[in-house]
Amino acid sequence: MPFSRLTLVFFCLAALLLGACNPGYQKLLKSGDVNKKYEAAVRYYDAGDYFRAGTLLEDLIPLLKGRPEAEKAQFYFANTNFKQRNYVLGAYYFKQFTDTYPNSVYTEEASFMHAKSLFRDSPGFELDQTNTTSALEVIQDFINRYPESKFRPETEVMSQELQKKLESKAFGAAELYYKLRYNQAAVTAMGVFEQNYPASPFIDQADFLRLSAQYAWAKESIESKQRERFLDAVAFYQHYIDTFPQSKSLKLAQVMYDDSRAELERLKAIPGAEAAAAK
Repeated sequence: MPFSRLTLVFFCLAALLLGACNPGYQKLLKSGDVNKKYEAAVRYYDAGDYFRAGTLLEDLIPLLKGRPEAEKAQFYFANTNFKQRNYVLGAYYFKQFTDTYPNSVYTEEASFMHAKSLFRDSPGFELDQTNTTSALEVIQDFINRYPESKFRPETEVMSQELQKKLESKAFGAAELYYKLRYNQAAVTAMGVFEQNYPASPFIDQADFLRLSAQYAWAKESIESKQRERFLDAVAFYQHYIDTFPQSKSLKLAQVMYDDSRAELERLKAIPGAEAAAAK
């Protein structure tokens, strides 16, 4: 039946990928000939067969200790993990390589690949960014250690991408406070964001949301706290229009400003309001 033939072909291809249909490879796995095994591992590596190369190299590394081939074998093994997208293992083995061979001809590239593995393992901005922070530290360490490296342009691009990820995470967290109407927390978070990321493309929006959250916080406050909080809203408005005179949100900002001024005038008319505010 055609379906049966198709299934057979599929399983044969899968078996080939795993090496089960390759008696030569299976024989190499069982072989005790270190030289033959090493030469085959390098051939597989050069051919781009990182699964087979990595499997052979993992067996070989303990047997190559003290031999000149050990250095290359460990570097290649680390890279087989990276090539197979095992970025956590790749980072681990590249770091292990640089610790073991600090003066190797491969050390600079291994340091770069350690950073690149961590970069690839960095999650989306909506997730926890601990790994992103670690990757940035390793990237900066590489730039400091190898300022003239041929890998520097790529490391700088990686650094910029990771910074954008942290930036998006920070803005998203601050924006969430605003959406949940935790206005005091939103004001603080937006202020911190602006201090940490003054050149961010989100900076206009962050400044507007800080004003909006401050205005909402003042509106919902008890009367004895309103004067101080409306005054801050007015100050945030002045900063906003001075910094972003072409913003699309100026009309909305103006509405909040006008109402804040009106509220301040109202509070002035309340007997004893000034004295209470001074306390």
